[in-house]
Amino acid sequence: MRIKWFSLVRVTGLALVLLYHFFQTKFTGGFIGVDVFFAFSGFLITALMVDEFGRSGDFKLLAFYRRRFYRIVPPLFLAVLLVIPLTFLVGHDFVTNIGRQIAAALGFTTNYFEIATGGSYENKFIPHLFVHTWSLAVEMHFYILWGLVAFSGAKLIKRLTKKAERALPRFRAFLGILAFLLASGSFAAMYVGAAGLTDFSRVYFSSVTHSFPFFVGSLLGVLSGIKYPLPLFKSIMAHGNKYVASAMMYLSFVGLVSLGYWLKFDQLLTYRGGLLVATLLAGLMIYSARILHDKTPNTAELRWITFLADVSYSVYLFHWPLYVIFSHLMKNWQAALLTTVLSILLSALSYYILEPVIAGKPAHVFSHTLNWHQLQAPIIVVGLALVGVTGYVVKDAPQLSSLEQNLWISGIYQDVDKVAATHDMALAATTKPQAAAVKGQPAPAQRPAPTDLPKGVSIIGDSVTLGTRRYLGEHVADSAIDAEGDRTMDLAYKVMMEQQKNNLLRQYVVICIGTNALDDYAEQTMKLVNDLAPGHKLILMTPYNAQAGADWNSTRLGDLERTLPNKYKFITIADWGKIAAQHPEVFEGTDGVHFGGIEAGDILYAKVVNQALAAAKHTPAK
Repeated sequence: MRIKWFSLVRVTGLALVLLYHFFQTKFTGGFIGVDVFFAFSGFLITALMVDEFGRSGDFKLLAFYRRRFYRIVPPLFLAVLLVIPLTFLVGHDFVTNIGRQIAAALGFTTNYFEIATGGSYENKFIPHLFVHTWSLAVEMHFYILWGLVAFSGAKLIKRLTKKAERALPRFRAFLGILAFLLASGSFAAMYVGAAGLTDFSRVYFSSVTHSFPFFVGSLLGVLSGIKYPLPLFKSIMAHGNKYVASAMMYLSFVGLVSLGYWLKFDQLLTYRGGLLVATLLAGLMIYSARILHDKTPNTAELRWITFLADVSYSVYLFHWPLYVIFSHLMKNWQAALLTTVLSILLSALSYYILEPVIAGKPAHVFSHTLNWHQLQAPIIVVGLALVGVTGYVVKDAPQLSSLEQNLWISGIYQDVDKVAATHDMALAATTKPQAAAVKGQPAPAQRPAPTDLPKGVSIIGDSVTLGTRRYLGEHVADSAIDAEGDRTMDLAYKVMMEQQKNNLLRQYVVICIGTNALDDYAEQTMKLVNDLAPGHKLILMTPYNAQAGADWNSTRLGDLERTLPNKYKFITIADWGKIAAQHPEVFEGTDGVHFGGIEAGDILYAKVVNQALAAAKHTPAK
């Protein structure tokens, strides 16, 4: 029995996820689309469990697992095999550790693999191609647990219940109580676990903390059912109104879209209520669709809506790796369009042809009927070829990306330099006071006068600077470099103030920060400008990201920095954001941000810094 208007729920969840991935800086909370899917899955699975028990007085666990296997696994294998050959279009870094990614995806452990490796949608320049399968892992864990719960409950109730008419209410009560307890426990775990976190991936990915939408949906499935609704639910449906149900569906949809704009992945509020509100709105939408189904017996769903609902799972599987690849080959809107079209075509192939044929059922394509006997040879040949390509890519894949290797090596050299600098500081601290005492002079003050500032250049940067640190240090005269990955403006401020406090901050201060710009970029930048001590000259290097749009924080930071020299004469702009955009060749095969290891990029970066330093010689100090 197909419930009309449930298609709208599934399409809503898919649209939220796609908008989030394609336009992440505008639709910052679209990740709640996953929670819509979770709640719907929990509802549908549990309602079908109730119906099966009401019809047969039993629940067959192996049949349940077999149905889940044929629905989930074949499209997942197909997505992996078809995506891997496309990785030849992009740099080798995109398949770093791809074997472990594939194993985690096919083993339904991606969520814990991402937790263990520090993976996050939010902070990777080259994200894992199959990071999105974390949701499949959580879903599969739910199916395994909830299937065992239903099976155990069915057996226990059959054994203890003598009157058949009492069995179904008791089975319902058993599932309902457990669903409420598990939903409450999971949300409580997320609420408590989110405390004190700056990266929320741990509570977002975990099956323990992020399974409550399934159980909220399960509770609704227990209460409503499909063929065996509760008397109370029958009464509500009998007195329901299609206009009221339609209004509730619309309002819940508007609420979900609004959350898509308001919520953010890195906000505590998201995990202490935001995801729960999204789940409850999804539940309201499901409930409304269930009523609307009964109230519109003569109204058919639009065919394209049911089509999108049918292929939504496979589109989810295909879209992310395709988008990661295409977004590094073309403009974002082009990548989004191509990803959407290709994902739908591949998903239709999977859902309407390959999945039924693999399950031993005939596939109906327009007026033709296809079966395994007809498609056996091409499926086996193409499948073996794709397996061979995948095996080759896995075997040839690097364990560390070139970016990771470059940053790791640069970090080692920086640590060595810091040890040497600390040694020199300690030596100076013991000799200078003695020399002053011999001459009968007091020890120098903690902060030198503007004319006594250390000569040279202090460069404070992020991972882009760290990647070119060795070359930069050799080609920017008398420079000291402190760079670190994922460094934001507030962290750069702390480094600057620490050097300033210890009289290590040199006359020229170059701040190469911005790729990781947060929402408070303007406040943090002005704090750095205002708290820089007198006597210094400040050079701000604008950030560059080939993927960044006009609404990205990094782009806005660059725009802000370009306005500052008009007000603050001691500030000079090193316009990396402008110059780098004119030289796409230095980012060929990279993530569009880092160029470490490409000599032309090192040369250009150092040139921009040196040109800004030359210009700063003709400006006044603060």
